[in-house]
Amino acid sequence: MKSSYSKYSAKDDLVWLILRPWIFIPRVLYILLTFIFLFLRILFQGNSKNKNVQKNLSKYLFDVITDLGPCFIKLGQALSTRPDLVRQDWLTELTNLQDNLPAFDHKIALKIIEEELGAHANELFDEFPDSPIASASLGQVYKAKINNAYLAVKVQRPNLYFLIRRDVVILRFLGTFLSPFLPLNIGVGIGEIIDEFGKALFDEIDYQKEAENALRFANLFKENPNIFIPKLEKQFSSKRIITTSWIDGVKLRDRALLEENNLIPASFIKTCVISGLQQLFEFGYFHADPHPGNMFALKGGNADCGNLAYVDFGMMDTITNTDRLNLIKAIVHIINEEYYFLAEDFQKLGFLTKEQDLQILVEPLKEVLGGSLGAKVGNFNLKNVTDKFSKLMYSYPFRVPSRFALIIRAVVSQEGLALRLDPEFKILKIAYPYIAKKLLTDNSEEILDILLEVVFDKKGQIQIEKVESLLNILFKDSKNINSDLIPVANAGLKLFVSKKGSEVRKNLLLSLIKDEKLEFTDAKKLLALIRDTFSPLNIAKSAVQNIISTV
Repeated sequence: MKSSYSKYSAKDDLVWLILRPWIFIPRVLYILLTFIFLFLRILFQGNSKNKNVQKNLSKYLFDVITDLGPCFIKLGQALSTRPDLVRQDWLTELTNLQDNLPAFDHKIALKIIEEELGAHANELFDEFPDSPIASASLGQVYKAKINNAYLAVKVQRPNLYFLIRRDVVILRFLGTFLSPFLPLNIGVGIGEIIDEFGKALFDEIDYQKEAENALRFANLFKENPNIFIPKLEKQFSSKRIITTSWIDGVKLRDRALLEENNLIPASFIKTCVISGLQQLFEFGYFHADPHPGNMFALKGGNADCGNLAYVDFGMMDTITNTDRLNLIKAIVHIINEEYYFLAEDFQKLGFLTKEQDLQILVEPLKEVLGGSLGAKVGNFNLKNVTDKFSKLMYSYPFRVPSRFALIIRAVVSQEGLALRLDPEFKILKIAYPYIAKKLLTDNSEEILDILLEVVFDKKGQIQIEKVESLLNILFKDSKNINSDLIPVANAGLKLFVSKKGSEVRKNLLLSLIKDEKLEFTDAKKLLALIRDTFSPLNIAKSAVQNIISTV
């Protein structure tokens, strides 16, 4: 059955709602009054030391968000992943927005199943429960059984298309109207950001599209033993019903709960972050809603990388190959503390206009990002960078391209999830080695070009300190030495002798010539660095580790 939902259109949807003032005006007034009362209550009670006051306030916040409906619940879910932004007692309540919302009437759910699948639930399944096991912003999930196997049957909430269409229009209207008075300086109309959010929501309520997303996502991770995607059951899926195999795991919302189930929180953090980096930097296709209700820790795996299951593929997005490569370059330039080149990356990504004088941004960028690999790395997280950038954007013409709205949401949500499991988590400790390994093992033309920029300067001379920095990032702890040394050595050797490696060989030879004379100083330093990094002892450690990991 083909979906009958229309695509999001800011102009058409605004006209649709304005022509219905009996819907538009009361809803706008209700939202404004609701937020005014919420603001006043937080203003007078937010700093109270009384636990009961805070408990009641957090419950009131939850009730306000759920009462306002799906669009606002989605925004609240983003907040529920940020322990660095929201008080812990409020956070506990907001976590319920992920999958513990009030359920809609079971009889309505049965009616939707019958309309969509052509038969009553009790005829379709061997067992079908009388109540859902989880209830989220857009639907509720039932644990059904057929042929001795359990299935997750997600049924969409009634009247959802109308509710989302109405509220996205109003959010855009209020956001555009109020943005000049808000403490924001994102350099682009907030309406464009809400447009991206609206497009994603309209896609998310089309369960046929979600089914396609799930199949595509599963295919991308089919070779990854640590990532699990539930199997789609097409015969029990439609535009408002999606059925998959049941995932029996522990939600990534609480460190204590994981430990109670003999699961190691740090192992799932690493799998979660690495899989997120793969989505952005390798696949160009990513899960844009990675909150704890959509991710499960599974048995198996090991202390380094736990087994992780993703569910709910309604909110997905893509990143272009050009943006993907420019982001990798930006991270490399942060690593190398090359702030002019970093400003160029921001310009290419659309965060700065083409006419912008980049030289004046070198010192401000150094102030925000400088020392991230040094003494300050222990304090470096996205929240700190975001706070600093917020101040920077008032003085300098940075803008946030609307196409990055879901990317930022996904990355910030993932870091927030990791912080819930480990308050001391620092995303760069995983992200930097990942990028370093990608540069050293990925022999694609684009990545090779970036690697050459690191190894050789514009005159073709070897940049020993940058090569050393790259290797130090990857091999500064024993775990990375053990797991990554042989793959990096193999990739480097293959590259050097391959056809693609001709540019590397040429640059190495040219680097030996300085002032028309042979100069071996840099070559000796490079050989010494390679010898120390890939020593027989380290190679032996790596070989033993690889043998142990396969047993």
